[in-house]
Amino acid sequence: MVLQTEKCYTPEEYLELEEKAEYKNEYRDGEIIPMTGGTTNHNKIAGNFYRKFPLTVQGQDYEIYIGDVKLSIPRHRIYTYPDIMVIKGKPIYEETGTTTITNPLLIVEVLSNSTKNYDKTDKFKYYRSIPGFQEYIMIDQYSFAVEQFTKQAEGQWIFKEYEGEDAVLVLDSIDFQITLRDIYERVDFELIEE
Repeated sequence: MVLQTEKCYTPEEYLELEEKAEYKNEYRDGEIIPMTGGTTNHNKIAGNFYRKFPLTVQGQDYEIYIGDVKLSIPRHRIYTYPDIMVIKGKPIYEETGTTTITNPLLIVEVLSNSTKNYDKTDKFKYYRSIPGFQEYIMIDQYSFAVEQFTKQAEGQWIFKEYEGEDAVLVLDSIDFQITLRDIYERVDFELIEE
């Protein structure tokens, strides 16, 4: 019997490899995890939220990032790429580069069958360790359904859910609202993708 041991990478090794990688990878406490590609519906949903947000908060002090900006979560030794991150004020970068931030106020994840359990459990636990993180939105890509968690106090989060195309997602940490109809604009639920 041959035992295979997986290599444990340091954060520095991961960041060096990620600079040259042809595709995105997450880093979870020594392990490098290749990210799966997104579906067309996933892309449309994230894009719809991203597109509507700046139009509504124009003139306010927020920055929004989609998909390609890394998030560092030092407490858990995690690097990940949230679907959407919103920052109040200026981004706080890790080290000297401009590819990895540490201060999201709000994170949006579009759920897929392969990632939803992780997004709802461990990933949310990691996100909650970020000091300024206030709101987490999870958008189902297979039906008109959104889950929202808003921080009330340390260790206290309020849960709200929205269902149906006429529902309106109202953020608590930012003066912004969007209908589920707008979030799911041009999404074809008949497509079965993963």
